[in-house]
Amino acid sequence: MVYSSKHLIGLSEISREDILTVLDTAKSFREVLDRPIKRLPTLQGKTVVNLFYEPSTRTRISFELAEKRLSADIVNFSASTSSVKKGEILVDTVKNIAAMKIDMVVVRHSSPGTPHLLARVLDANIINAGDGGHEHPTQALLDMFTIREKLGKLEGITVALVGDISHSRVAMSNIYGLKKMGARVLVCGPSTLIPRYIERLGVEVYHNIDEVIPQADVLNILRLQLERQRKGLFPSLREYHNYFGITRERLEKATRRLLIMHPGPMNRGVEISSNVADSDHSVILEQVTNGVAVRMAVLYLLAGGRSEIN
Repeated sequence: MVYSSKHLIGLSEISREDILTVLDTAKSFREVLDRPIKRLPTLQGKTVVNLFYEPSTRTRISFELAEKRLSADIVNFSASTSSVKKGEILVDTVKNIAAMKIDMVVVRHSSPGTPHLLARVLDANIINAGDGGHEHPTQALLDMFTIREKLGKLEGITVALVGDISHSRVAMSNIYGLKKMGARVLVCGPSTLIPRYIERLGVEVYHNIDEVIPQADVLNILRLQLERQRKGLFPSLREYHNYFGITRERLEKATRRLLIMHPGPMNRGVEISSNVADSDHSVILEQVTNGVAVRMAVLYLLAGGRSEIN
């Protein structure tokens, strides 16, 4: 199987077959990560620019590791130490990068649509590492990879996305991807943190977490993105935790063994209790490991690789 698109901008834009290709390819790369020697010559001679206009720890390190594991040449860009501080606009930055004959760009930006802009003005492959509240496709792919590895399938399972749905690019990519793969998707949170008309995407909306837990196979818990919110969306962090926080006591209402997921960073004691985050229900650290494999798969496939890896 071959990935059919030149870019990975969002899961709303790619096919079910392309998602499967990434997940199947990532499985091979996940095995590579367990080898004593984890480096492959796959992207030797390719130059990847990590163009990050927003702070990032997990996503940036994960992409850098994936690129190094595949032997790519890496250029790291940080807006805080670049000509952006001198007033240079995005288009001029991008044109200068293009003049350096790069092959791929991994971009994170606060403005939705930035990866689309880059895809129009660059010949390079573009990978969206998060654009505003729009999408974060590689996070959703690694979430789906983790679920499939643990439960053996995606079709027919029930995944609940809990928390700040309105401001979460992770939630949007998960909804698009999981629905294409045949999963049932629930969203749960305060009415002020759930977009109007989200049911049109084929999800079910709840405002009571205790109604959701007995139905779910997976809880994917999202942090409150306070930096993107206006004030007054909920009374206090303590009240949010009382009504929507995932605690040991709440998990006792589950009718089956639940997978607990979180894209990070976690606000312990707010959206999730420490005794849940560190429990045997949690696959949060496995998500981090799987993220490297999924990003290796995306880089490899965009460079023209096939899903079969020797």
